[in-house]
Amino acid sequence: MSPRDRASADAEQIRDALIQAALDGYEQAAISGLCEEGRWEAAISAMRRLDLPSPPADPANR
Repeated sequence: MSPRDRASADAEQIRDALIQAALDGYEQAAISGLCEEGRWEAAISAMRRLDLPSPPADPANR
């Protein structure tokens, strides 16, 4: 797999993780009875709390 393909796959995994975190946060907020605005705030908060891996160092910046 080329470095470009690997970076694209990594980005896709991160995007998927963020979407899932947002959906989970929104759903939990809805179950808790939060209003629409509160649900969105919970979704954003869930994405912010997600533990993402650090990006690899770019060899061009060394």
